[in-house]
Amino acid sequence: MKITRAVVPSLFTVLNMFCGFLAILNASKGQIEMGAWFIILAGVFDSLDGVMARITRSSSQFGVEFDSLADVVSFGAAPSFLAFQAHLHTLENFGVIVSAMPLIFGAIRLARFNVQLVGFEKDYFRGLPIPSAAITICAFLLQYNTERLGLSGWAANGLVVLVIGVSLLMVSKVRYDTLPKFTRRGIRAHPWRAISFAVAAAIVLISKGTYLFAVMVTFIVFGILRSVYDWMRHVLNHVGKETEEEGEISSIDV
Repeated sequence: MKITRAVVPSLFTVLNMFCGFLAILNASKGQIEMGAWFIILAGVFDSLDGVMARITRSSSQFGVEFDSLADVVSFGAAPSFLAFQAHLHTLENFGVIVSAMPLIFGAIRLARFNVQLVGFEKDYFRGLPIPSAAITICAFLLQYNTERLGLSGWAANGLVVLVIGVSLLMVSKVRYDTLPKFTRRGIRAHPWRAISFAVAAAIVLISKGTYLFAVMVTFIVFGILRSVYDWMRHVLNHVGKETEEEGEISSIDV
């Protein structure tokens, strides 16, 4: 087997998948917090494999497919099983269906992304990225799940709503920004994206992960609000054009 520089990003993809496997193992033992952290760590490796692919200039179709397979494990199967073990198993059949949604909708989202991918550089995602959905679920569990009591009260129902919500957003048309490229060209192209990411990362690090869920919710809501704004602007522009055309026709008739 010929060793090439493409091995470098693939090693990070392997670490991503391995962390997903460790998350499932810990969740099976009832160690919800540890499982959640392994999924978050998988997200770190997932972002690094893309960075390393750009640095080594080794992006390939194999890398895209391998990364998607790893994502199905780490951000599809792992958070689904984690949510099931944390609380959804108490809801019997309904809980099984809800807990399977991140896995099923995440796989659909990845398949859609792969068939629509043109080139290896992308400026935005169509639908909530599967790592973001998984990390949001993990952040919720880290903040509201306790090893002794688990989820109780509104948090138990909140997990159900959250899992359904992020799953549907993955297959939606809501646009979400990609991670910023911290190069001169990348910062010049999207300065506010780079600043927002740096501020969010600083908040998470300073708070030692306490505000991770708040940061993820802000990211998700911002994408929804931007999509609503773009839709309203499109509708108003369409109405304005129709009004202008009607005015031109009326003036011609006169």
